[in-house]
Amino acid sequence: MLGLMQDFPLLVHRVLDHAARWHGDTEIVSRAVEGPIHRTNYRELNARSRALADAVQKRLGVKPGTIIATMAWNTWRHMEIWYGVMGVGAIVHTLNPRLFADQLAYIVNHAEDQWIFTDLTFVPLFEKLQDRLPKVRGFVVMTDRAHMPETTLRNPVCYEELIAEGDAGFEWPDFDENTACGMCYTSGTTGNPKGVLYSHRSNVLHGLMCALGDAMAISGRDRIMPVVPMFHANAWSIAFSGPLSGASMVMPGAKLDGASIYEMLNEGKVTITAAVPTVWLMLLHYLEQNPHLKLPHLDRVVIGGSACPEAIMKAFVEHYGSDVIHAWGMTEMSPIGTLGVKSAKAAELPSAEWWKVKLKQGRPPFMVDMKITDDVGKSLPHDGRTFGRLKVKGPSVARSYFKGEGNDAFDAQGWFDTGDVATIDEYGYMQITDRAKDVIKSGGEWISSIELENIAIGCSGVQEAAAIGLPHPKWDERPLLVVVRKPGSNVSREDVLAHLKGRIANWWMPDDVVFVEEIPHTATGKISKLALREQFGDYRFTS
Repeated sequence: MLGLMQDFPLLVHRVLDHAARWHGDTEIVSRAVEGPIHRTNYRELNARSRALADAVQKRLGVKPGTIIATMAWNTWRHMEIWYGVMGVGAIVHTLNPRLFADQLAYIVNHAEDQWIFTDLTFVPLFEKLQDRLPKVRGFVVMTDRAHMPETTLRNPVCYEELIAEGDAGFEWPDFDENTACGMCYTSGTTGNPKGVLYSHRSNVLHGLMCALGDAMAISGRDRIMPVVPMFHANAWSIAFSGPLSGASMVMPGAKLDGASIYEMLNEGKVTITAAVPTVWLMLLHYLEQNPHLKLPHLDRVVIGGSACPEAIMKAFVEHYGSDVIHAWGMTEMSPIGTLGVKSAKAAELPSAEWWKVKLKQGRPPFMVDMKITDDVGKSLPHDGRTFGRLKVKGPSVARSYFKGEGNDAFDAQGWFDTGDVATIDEYGYMQITDRAKDVIKSGGEWISSIELENIAIGCSGVQEAAAIGLPHPKWDERPLLVVVRKPGSNVSREDVLAHLKGRIANWWMPDDVVFVEEIPHTATGKISKLALREQFGDYRFTS
């Protein structure tokens, strides 16, 4: 027997309709790519998104299933494109500008993007790249006529003129909630990047999940700033969680340096924000240089993308009174998988013990199932010590990749193998110990490169650290610690090793510490262990 409840498809544009109807005057503040601060609200955003939905069909020939790419910063215009394009049953494919030209060309051609919406920043890039993108019919430049550049782009369209052609009273069509609406390619796999295809249902459910009290706890009283770009796996769902909660949105645009982020946090009276650790390192460095500055409005900071060093967490908590929520996820998970909020059991722990737990990646919220297994798929205990392959499933977890590639990551029971090695403790907190390909295997035992890095960051004078395993004649692999000094610091190898001593097992101690000007990062801001291993491919330990 079926229930007698109304059929209400979970469609992304219903999120924006709710925000416009019940939180219509709530402010959306953006730093425009052209420079000034721009202010709008959910009512205006909804009307413009509807006008865009109408215009892309009439002018650009967009139909249900058409894939439209964006290369854009976090602004009100990017939100309009998400809701307007998704609202007609088409698919928004977010492009990462930090990828190499060859990767971008591969991704755009593989996805078969029909049009590309681009911020002014990236017009020169596409002028050089467009001849390698034969299926792209044209480019929409996200600006007004006054700032429209002289360009050699194929079929250039001015964004504001495009919207002006549309009807703000456009009625959203109805369709199946499982219709695809978003696409993001992941570089976290071997081989070519693989497409993850989100549905309306998965995005709405994920947005609801992330707003839960034991997740980001977003409400209409919040002013939320996603520093994490909208081209990074749904901006961690904030572009959905914010509007469905009625929270005010503060969009930082193209300027992500410490001074600019502080300005937006302060001027926007931001209560919650989210980004990768490298962003917060820049902000904290700026605040150190300007000790009179405070963060009076900032209640909580979500940090993910890579493991957050304790020094960053403690700086926010102890110096600025802002709580830190450690988070973990993947593009394949829409992307949030765990959040380090305090459970009832964890609340009983002494402060020192809670800090050990807080440094872990956190607990899965409702709609994420999780386990660790050995190499043959046997489930392993949640004792906080046993390492295993981390596997997940849920309504916002991919069940395959676009065009069926890389499907060996998905098993017959629906579990997705994340490629991470992790532990889960008795309180349910998961801790990533490494990517399976990055764990250091020494003498038959595993050393966590992530833990080495996080402890090294706490050494005075160390700005950034990365640990890699290199071949050793006796132990198979031994750790090499690569360090970037803070400006003006003369921290030495001996200083770093002395800091590590007593904080890690003796046999985890790096065999050497080397100093570099810069550590390579991936397009998503993570340390590139692959590039480091290539850089130090000729390095040999002396004993």
